[in-house]
Amino acid sequence: MIQALLNAWRLPDVRNKLLITGLILVIYQFAAHVPVVGVDRDALEVLLDPNSTGAGLVGVLNLLSGGAVANFSIIANGVYPYITASIIFQLLVPIIPRLQEIQREPGGQDKIQRYTYYATIPMAIFQSFGQIQIFNSLLSSTGGTATQIIPEFGIDPLLTFSVIATMTAGTMFAVWLGELITEQGIGNGISIIIFAGIVAETPTNLANLVTTSTQPVYNIAMFVVIVAVSVIITVLIQEGIRRIPVQYGKRVRGRKQYGGASTHIPLRVNPVGMIPLIFSQAVVTFPAVFVSFFPEGSLRTDITNTFGNQQGLAYWTTFFILTVAFTFFYSEVMVTNQSLADNLQRQGGFIPGIRPGKRTHEYILRVTRRITFVGAFFLGVIAVVPGMVDFINSLIFPGEAIAGGLNAGSVLTGAGIIIVVGVVIDFMRQLEAQLVMRNYEGFMR
Repeated sequence: MIQALLNAWRLPDVRNKLLITGLILVIYQFAAHVPVVGVDRDALEVLLDPNSTGAGLVGVLNLLSGGAVANFSIIANGVYPYITASIIFQLLVPIIPRLQEIQREPGGQDKIQRYTYYATIPMAIFQSFGQIQIFNSLLSSTGGTATQIIPEFGIDPLLTFSVIATMTAGTMFAVWLGELITEQGIGNGISIIIFAGIVAETPTNLANLVTTSTQPVYNIAMFVVIVAVSVIITVLIQEGIRRIPVQYGKRVRGRKQYGGASTHIPLRVNPVGMIPLIFSQAVVTFPAVFVSFFPEGSLRTDITNTFGNQQGLAYWTTFFILTVAFTFFYSEVMVTNQSLADNLQRQGGFIPGIRPGKRTHEYILRVTRRITFVGAFFLGVIAVVPGMVDFINSLIFPGEAIAGGLNAGSVLTGAGIIIVVGVVIDFMRQLEAQLVMRNYEGFMR
C-alpha cells in the first residue's frame, strides 16, 4: 500500500490533484476562523464550555462544521444547507412529474443540480437564523449575564442583514470549494470537506474530554473501544451487499449472437450512508428551534432542555426512531429513482423466476426492505451511542455523568465515524482507479 501511495505521488497529474485537494481544505480551515460580525466572545465561551447547558448539541455542530462554530465563523453552517436541499430534491423528483421530465432530458441532471444550488440559499438563511436563536435559548437557560450570541441581532436591521448575508455567503463559498475538489481534486468534494472538519476537530474534543474528567484513563479506553468497534462494524455494514442474479436473453443479429450473459445487481445493506443521521439530527433539533420563536415558559424550557440540550430518554428514543424511519424511507426513494426494473427490461435482462417490469420492481423493493432493516438498526444504534455512554457513565460514576455534556461517544459521534470511514474508502478507491488507469497495481482488495 505504501508503494502504491508513492507511485501515486510520482504521477504529476495525480500529485496535482492531491495538492489541489489539500490546498482547498487549508482554505476552508482559514475561512473557519473568520468570525461573523458582532459575536459576543464571552457568550461563545459559555456555549463551548463542556459542562454548560446544550454542550452536546454545540459540540456536534462544531465537530461537523470543522471547528467553525467554535469561532462562530462565516461558515458556521457548513455545507448542511446544501445537503438538506439535495435531500429535498431527491424526495421531490419521484413525486413531481415535471421534475421527472427535466431529469430525463439531456442535461436534465445539471438543471436539477442548479435548482439545488438555488434552494441552498433559503436553507442557509433559515439555518443561520435558527442556529442563532437556539444558541440564544441555550444562553438564557444558563442563567448567566450573556443571553445573546450576537447582541442586537433581530433588533438592529443592518446587523441582522449583515449576519444572515455573510453566513449564507459562507455556506455557498464552502459548497463552491467542495465542487472544486470534485472537479479538480480527488473524491467527492462535499464529503471530503465534512471529513476534514471532523478530523481537524477530533483532537480538540479528545483533549477536552481528558482534561475535564476525573477519570481520563477510563474515558480514553472507552473512546478507543467505541471507535474500534464502530469502525469494524461500519466497514462491514457499508461494504455489505446482497447480489441479485440477472440473466440476459440471447439476441441474434445477422450472423452474430449477442447477450446470454449472467451478472448481478448489488444491493447494499446501507445504501444511504450517513444521510438519515444528518436528516434526523436536523429534524430532532427542530422543536428547540421552533419554540425559540415563542415567549419564555415552562413548555419552551422543557422542550429546549430535551431537544436543544440532547438529553433524556425522550430525545434519544426520538432520534433512534427518526433515524430508522428515514433510512427505510430514503432507501426506498433511492431504489425507485434508479428505475432498476425498467433499465433491466430495456436491456433485455431479467431476474430468474421473476417476471420483467412491475413484478421485478416489487421483488427488488421487497429485498431492499429486508436487508435495509439491518442497515437501519445499525444507523439507529450508532446514532444513540452518546446517550448509551451517558447511561453507562451514570451507573459507574454517578457524580460524573453530565447529561448533554461531552463523553467518549460524542468525541467523534456516530455520524462522524460513518463519514470518516465512508470518505476514506471512497478516496482510496478513486486513488486506486487513477493508478490502475495508468497501468500501476492497485492496493485495495
